[in-house]
Amino acid sequence: MNQHDEKQSSFTPVASADAQRPQRRALLKMGLASASGLSLGGLLAGCGGGDSGSANGVTTPVAVPPSTLISSFALAVLPDTQFYSRYATSSESNQYERHYGNEPFAAQTNWVARNAAALNIPFLIHLGDVVDQVGKPEQWKVADSAMQVLEVNKLPYSILAGNHDVVNDLDYQGDQSKGTDSQRVLANEPYLQWFSTRRAQRQATFGARDASGFHEYHIFTAQEQKFLVLSLSWRISDAGIAWARKVMADNPTLPVILVNHQLINIAADAVSPLETDYGKMLWEKLIRDNDQIFMTLNGHHHGAARLTKTNNFGNPVEEMVVDYQMDYQGGNGLMRLYEFDLTNNQIKVLSFSPWVPMKPADTRNAFDRAVLTEANEAFTININFAKRFARFNTTFGTGKATIASSLIEQARAMVLKGYTEPAVVVPVAPKDADDYPKVAATVAHWRFFGGADGAAVAPGARIADVTGANPLTRDGLNKGGIVGAQAGDIVWSSDRHRLSSAPGSVSFVNTDKNAPRLSYFVTDPSAAINAQTFATTGYTIEAFVKINPAWDKTKHAWMNIMTRDGKRGDLAGFIGGDPESPPLLFAISSLREVQWEVVPDVTGKRDALASWSGEIIAGTWVHISIVNDPATHDTVMYVEGAPVLRNSSNVVGLATLSATSPWVVGGGSWDGARADGFFGNIGEVRVAASALAPAQWLTARRA
Repeated sequence: MNQHDEKQSSFTPVASADAQRPQRRALLKMGLASASGLSLGGLLAGCGGGDSGSANGVTTPVAVPPSTLISSFALAVLPDTQFYSRYATSSESNQYERHYGNEPFAAQTNWVARNAAALNIPFLIHLGDVVDQVGKPEQWKVADSAMQVLEVNKLPYSILAGNHDVVNDLDYQGDQSKGTDSQRVLANEPYLQWFSTRRAQRQATFGARDASGFHEYHIFTAQEQKFLVLSLSWRISDAGIAWARKVMADNPTLPVILVNHQLINIAADAVSPLETDYGKMLWEKLIRDNDQIFMTLNGHHHGAARLTKTNNFGNPVEEMVVDYQMDYQGGNGLMRLYEFDLTNNQIKVLSFSPWVPMKPADTRNAFDRAVLTEANEAFTININFAKRFARFNTTFGTGKATIASSLIEQARAMVLKGYTEPAVVVPVAPKDADDYPKVAATVAHWRFFGGADGAAVAPGARIADVTGANPLTRDGLNKGGIVGAQAGDIVWSSDRHRLSSAPGSVSFVNTDKNAPRLSYFVTDPSAAINAQTFATTGYTIEAFVKINPAWDKTKHAWMNIMTRDGKRGDLAGFIGGDPESPPLLFAISSLREVQWEVVPDVTGKRDALASWSGEIIAGTWVHISIVNDPATHDTVMYVEGAPVLRNSSNVVGLATLSATSPWVVGGGSWDGARADGFFGNIGEVRVAASALAPAQWLTARRA
């Protein structure tokens, strides 16, 4: 992920990494691998195993006739684990343990440790962003425990610091000379304390680290062949690059896998590769004239893509990006295996989750896919290893053929054993503007369409409520402290979410919180919705929104999709923070997360409770649904149909200050003054006085 949470706490350095790092923390508590490597506990239940039999929980291969054997090995790859580390902590209510009884990060490393022998896995690669918030020791403890599983089981790994793992992660607007390893106060860096050089030295494959301690290399042997893994942390300096070049010069015959947190990105189509300035810099300074580098791996950018480039010697370099953190459940335990089939000259890729089959059956849903099958997730790279490496290694061979069949196919069978993948549901596009479920509990339903593309929505213009009871009005310009607003700051648009039956949207443009400049819609003071609290009925709030691609957190952070007017500090018994905020915030944070934060309608002590999404990609339409159950009072946010990880409990209704406090769409307030206008498109918004099922949402079709 490419930003820090601006509300994280500061970091207090620890005296000694090895003194502070909990030894075997939670290995027994969580039922993970013990120091003997023999007890794997309940965490591995449902992980599957080969049909070849097992002893002490470790799968062993079956002997097969020599004529069918191949020479092959597999590398395990962990993309960004930041959310796994964050939401397994007590400060985040142990979201994974509470809902599923186990944690995805530990599930990943346990699965690899358990199946390393059967799948001939000599090494694991971590792509960085080990934690989400660098200054939170609890998150480092989760990562520490998960990676200890590999150490206990003597499975070597490389690791690097992503942008979330360093104290200062700024990108300096593309200036590659700033914010590098050489400009950090090394004594203040948690990564260097939790994953110290001393810790890395315990691994049999370890070669060295650079002077900063951020970059490392390993040499592993598989099928009688040696490979070098060069892992470079976030924003390498010229001195770091010089060190990396010397590592290769000192090992001139070894094929090199270059691992970096950021190198290539993914285009808007979600499958095509997109080169980054940082990646181009690495290409020019490190990759293109080093023929040993035949493959690169990186995370950071959300999704998956691959790119083949040609180096100075006319040889291909396979570049691959993979990062699942914005998928369901912070990645849902998804990881990769890269099989190197030396017999058939192929690299085969499996994208899978060892955690999904472990989840209790009653917690699984349509998003729980254990194996991904899309072309950018399951593919084969044809590479003649001996020919590709001939320029620097004339003796590279296939090694002994010892593997019964494709390791990727074996791994797939292990993961899916006893597990049935959910049926793929293809959403149905609306047939017409009326093709959506009508709900009797609807309190207000605003559909923003009616004008020509780009035409201003005039101040005073009315947006009808489907129920007829609660229309919206575009408020007059420059009220409540707003400066510089113009009629053209809200315009009509034919752009819409693919599943919205409303034939258009409104686009909020020229919004700038620093001016402050914004425009918005409000309900009438006499509107019936103003007085409703939904305390006994529960509620469902739906909205189709698209963040403008030009979104800038300095201008648009904490912008509001919808609020209710007033100051929460004026509510009787309010005890929470930010008394200047409205009692309801449906907003986009500084990290482009969806924030649903409300003060419940309860007597006595009142505190704001929130649900949070992951980062929303700018320029992409999303459907958001917030469902409050009247029986349990749990509130769950769904983004594109997937429940988010961070939700709230005991949320009884929505507090309001008075029966005349209006609802606001496209803007909000702070300390009584208008603030935090939306920047992007809003298609339609519906408020219902009941907990609606997905089949009743606006993304569904009428019966």
